[in-house]
Amino acid sequence: MQAPVLLITPPFTQLNTPYPATAYLKGFLNTKGIASVQADLGIEVTLALFCKKGLQALFAHIDELGNTYSANTERIRALKDDYIDSIDDVIRFLQGGLPTLAHRIARRTFLPEAGRFAQLDDLTWAFGSMGTQDLAKHLATLYLEDLSDLVKEAVDPHFGFSRYAESLGRSANSFDELYAALQGPYTYVDRILISILQEKMTRVEPGLVALSVPFPGNLYTSLRCGQYIRAHYPGVKVVMGGGFANTELRSLSDPRVFEFYDFITLDDGEAPIEQLIAHVNGHIGIDGLKRTFTLVDGAVSYINNTACTDYRQGQVGTPDYSDFYLDQYISAIEVMNPMHSLWSDGRWNKLTMAHGCYWGKCTFCDISLDYIRNYEPITASLLADRMEELMAQTGQNGFHFVDEAAPPALMKALAIEILRRRLVVTWWANVRFEKSFTRDLCLLLKAAGCIAVSGGLEVASDRLLQLIDKGITVAQVARVCKHFSEAGIMVHAYLMYGFPTQTEQETIDSLELVRQLFETGVLQSAFWHLFTMTAHSPVGLDPEKYKVRKVSEAVGTFANNDIEHEDPTGADHAAFGYGLKKALLNYMHGACFDYPLHKWFDFKVPRTTIAPDHIRKAIEEPELTPGSGNQRVLWLGKTPRVETYMKSKKGAQWEVCTLTFATQRSELSVSVEPAAGNWLAGLLPRIGVDVPKGLTYTAVKADYEAAGLEDFELFWDNKPVNTLYKAGLLRV
Repeated sequence: MQAPVLLITPPFTQLNTPYPATAYLKGFLNTKGIASVQADLGIEVTLALFCKKGLQALFAHIDELGNTYSANTERIRALKDDYIDSIDDVIRFLQGGLPTLAHRIARRTFLPEAGRFAQLDDLTWAFGSMGTQDLAKHLATLYLEDLSDLVKEAVDPHFGFSRYAESLGRSANSFDELYAALQGPYTYVDRILISILQEKMTRVEPGLVALSVPFPGNLYTSLRCGQYIRAHYPGVKVVMGGGFANTELRSLSDPRVFEFYDFITLDDGEAPIEQLIAHVNGHIGIDGLKRTFTLVDGAVSYINNTACTDYRQGQVGTPDYSDFYLDQYISAIEVMNPMHSLWSDGRWNKLTMAHGCYWGKCTFCDISLDYIRNYEPITASLLADRMEELMAQTGQNGFHFVDEAAPPALMKALAIEILRRRLVVTWWANVRFEKSFTRDLCLLLKAAGCIAVSGGLEVASDRLLQLIDKGITVAQVARVCKHFSEAGIMVHAYLMYGFPTQTEQETIDSLELVRQLFETGVLQSAFWHLFTMTAHSPVGLDPEKYKVRKVSEAVGTFANNDIEHEDPTGADHAAFGYGLKKALLNYMHGACFDYPLHKWFDFKVPRTTIAPDHIRKAIEEPELTPGSGNQRVLWLGKTPRVETYMKSKKGAQWEVCTLTFATQRSELSVSVEPAAGNWLAGLLPRIGVDVPKGLTYTAVKADYEAAGLEDFELFWDNKPVNTLYKAGLLRV
C-alpha cells in the first residue's frame, strides 16, 4: 500500500471556513482510490495561539524579551490577565458555543479593550438594525484583532489573520527578500506552525506533501513548511500549487525556490497530482509530469506531458471536507461591509457551478489563463448531488459558489432542482449583472435559497465598461440590481477606479452613480479596488492599445503577475482612493446621500455631470422587451381555492371565478372569467417544479387556445393574472 498524500493549506486564509482547494483534491483522489489526509494549518495555528495556554506562553515570552513597545501594546500587556481569563470563552462563542455570553460581551463589561475599539464611533449607527449576537461577534472580533496587533508588534512583524507575510509574497519579482527571511530563525508563530506540522508528519507518514497556496499571504508559511519537510524528511516529496502559482509563477526561473519544494504545478490540480503521485511511486518517468516545474541538472524546467489530458468537471468527484475540524472554525463580523460580513460569518461549503468564465472577455482579467479561459459547466443534477453529499458529510447547508461568474441558465436549472428535491439550503454566488436576471428569475433563485450575489460593476462609466468589454451598461446593472433587491437578495458590487484613461470627471461621475444606486436601495454592499495591470490580461498583454506604459520590461525570476505601469492620459488615480472609500462607507450605512461629492476629497475635483435622478429613471423605465416563447412557465405556489359566484351591477348579472392563493405571509386573490379561471387552476399542477420538463410560454399559450379561449396575451399579461408572480407564477 502506497503512503498517503498529505494535503495542506498553510496559514492564513479565512478563519470561518476551510479554503476548498484541498477538499477538491481529496475528493478527486477518492475517485482514484488514493489515500489522502488534509489539514488547514491556519485554523490550527490560530487556535493554538489564541487559547489560555497559548496566551500565557505568549505574554511570558514577551516579558522575557524585555523590549519597550507602543502605548497600545503596553495597555494589552497591562490587561494580560483579563485576556488570558477570557480567551477560551471568546473563542467558544465565536465557534457557535456559549451563545448567552453575547449579552455580557455586548454590554462591554466583559472584554478588555485596546486600540481596535477606538474605531467604534457609533455602535447604534452600525448595529441599530442588528441583534445582540452580531454586535457581540463584532466586539469579539475587535478583541482578537487587538491581540493580533500585539503579536505583530512584539513577536512577529509579518503576522495577520489572513494576510500573513503578504508584503513578502505579493508580486515579489525577485526571490531575494523572501529567501533572506527564510534563512533567519523561526519567528514565534513559525515555531507554533512547525510543531503542528511535525505532529502531522509523524502521524500521517506521507509519501508526498501537497501545499496549496491560494494567496500571497500563504506563501511564506508554505515555504517554511517545505523547508522543514525537506530538512527533516528527505524521503518525502513536496509539491506546491494553487492560485498564487497559477498567476504569479508561470515564468519561474530561480532555482533557489526548489530548496523548499520539489515540484510546483500550475492550473487545475487533478491531472498534475495524479501524474506526480505516479512519478513519486516510480510508475512513470519525469517526462510524464503534467504542467509541473522542477529542477533538472540544477536548472528550473517546465514539464508538460500533453498526452495527459485534464479531467472533465463531472469526473473529479465531490469535494471531501473530512479531516478538517469543522466545528472549530471561527465566525467573525466585519460591520463595515455587509458582504464581507457574510464572507466571514458562518461556515460555507464552497462549490463551483462551472470551470472557467462563460463571458471571458473582461480586459482587466487574466482571461488568457486556463482557469478562466476553459469554460465547462456541470449539470444541475450533479451539482445538487454534490450539495446533498456535502450536507450529509459536514452537517452544514450553507454554500458559497466561487465561480468567476455563475451562469444564469445553470443557476436557474439548479434552483429548480433544489426546489424539486425540497432541499433546505442557503447559498450565494458571484454573477455578471446581465439582463438574463429578470424579476422572475431572481424570485426563483430566492425561493431556492439564494440570499446574496456579488458582481462586477467595475468602473461605473459606460465608456469605460465598453473599453473593459464588460458587456453591460450602468442602466442595465441598475435594473438587474433592482430585480435582485426586490426579490430579497442582497447585492454586492465590485467597484474599480484607475482603469487606463479614466479621467477625474469619470471618477467623480462613477461615485455619483454609486451614490444613486445606494440611495435608490438597489445596492446594499460594495468595495472599491484600485486597478492592477496583470501580465495575463488583455491590458497587460497589449498595454499600448489601452494607452498605458509598463514601467519596466524586465521579467523577474520569481513572481510575475502585477505590472507596474503609468497612465499618462488618466487622472492621478491613487489620490482618489481614500475619498471614494469614505463616501462608500457612509452610503452603505444609508448616510450622507445629500453630502456634496467634492467634500469627500481634500483636493479640487470637478462637479458631476450625472443628473441626480439618472438611476431612478433607469430603474423606473418600463421593461418592454418580450420574453422568449421558449421560456419555461413555472408554478412555485400552493393549490388555490377556487370559487365561482354570480356578480350583479345595475340589473346585469354575470359569473365570476375567484382563485385565492395562500402565500407564506398573506393571501392573494384574483377574479377572472370562469372558463379562464378553471383553465388556470387546471394548468398550475402541470407546470410545477416536480414536472420534469414543464411547459414553455408558447406551449401554455397553445394550451389556452386549445381550450377554446381567446386573447391569451390580454388574459396573461394584464391584471389580475400578471400579479400572480407574487404567489409563485414565474416565467423563466
